[in-house]
Amino acid sequence: MGIRGSVAVVSDLPLRSSSYSSSRRTHQMPSSKTVSTCAPQEELGTHLFHILGYSQHRAAEAFIWSDKFTVLGHDWRLSFGPLGTAGDIVVAGLHLMGINMKVRASFELRSRLLNQGTGPSLTVHKEASRVFDTNERSRCALCVVKRKLFESTTYLQDDRLTIECIITVSKEPRVTGTKSFPRIEVPPSDIVEHFGKLLETKEGVDVTFSVGGVDLKAHKMVLAAQSPVFRAELYGPMKEGGTEPIVVEDIHPDVFRGLLHFIYNDSLPPFDDLMEDDYGEMIHHLLVAADRYAMERLKLMCQSILCEGLHVQTVATTLALADQHHCDMLKDACIEFIICSNAMDAVAATPGYKNLKRTCPSVVIEALEKTSRIRRA
Repeated sequence: MGIRGSVAVVSDLPLRSSSYSSSRRTHQMPSSKTVSTCAPQEELGTHLFHILGYSQHRAAEAFIWSDKFTVLGHDWRLSFGPLGTAGDIVVAGLHLMGINMKVRASFELRSRLLNQGTGPSLTVHKEASRVFDTNERSRCALCVVKRKLFESTTYLQDDRLTIECIITVSKEPRVTGTKSFPRIEVPPSDIVEHFGKLLETKEGVDVTFSVGGVDLKAHKMVLAAQSPVFRAELYGPMKEGGTEPIVVEDIHPDVFRGLLHFIYNDSLPPFDDLMEDDYGEMIHHLLVAADRYAMERLKLMCQSILCEGLHVQTVATTLALADQHHCDMLKDACIEFIICSNAMDAVAATPGYKNLKRTCPSVVIEALEKTSRIRRA
């Protein structure tokens, strides 16, 4: 590729993959939202129990029963009769009929004067929802009422007593089928793709850079938005004064292309045509370019790649690069790699280490050598 220069070749770096270009994309976690509804179901039933010749039944002091009536598929009967021998107390009851029947219901008993369906009524007993079970004592509900409530002239006329029973029977709640909750899908942002196409098509380009004799065109506003250095060069006091093209020194055209690709696409180029050692060198040069143009995200991405590819033969060169370009995290990672691998002797034998001793502060070397001696002790 021909970009080798002051930065040494880095070997044993991880192979390239599409994750470099996709790692910066924001992915929305897939989600689903569904809805179902549970609603109570009830049936209301009313039964009128007419007791004709009431005085005769009273004199007989015997229980009388209504015929069966059905509410929500269940059979019921009403009972009415005296309690004890005093005769001033009566018992009215509601009974669930059948075998092995169980149902939840609430009910109300009224004494009623029927006058074309509009006569007054008196509630003599009201019971909240409860379970009726024909296998238990709970098969019936009884209420004790003073007889005079039924025998007032208001409710006992022509020797006829009418007991009205209003039953509300509950059944299994109705649950609707699960449905997808209405939603409007919003596609992921594709602004990066649009910017990438701007670089490919060169539509609207308004600045040209001459890099190693190669002219590369771009858009001032895009560059200025991503790099404070480009912003100062193109719009600030240090702008070139309209001179075209702008000459860029000390950067290889392929490195500058990679820089532009990141600015427009927010990702590294695939570099599919590079061998592994050339790829490592390209990342080194991109880190230098990122530092030059104050592009911190690109600089951090290059540090991450180099950190993953640390090796005994490359760690000293990478440490020198990190020190020269103020990459503190990468520098710490290199030192930690040397300490943890217990390979100080092997590192010291590499050409990169000799260069490191010449270019980096002596305190770094002394710290490494001291740490190595302690670990061997």
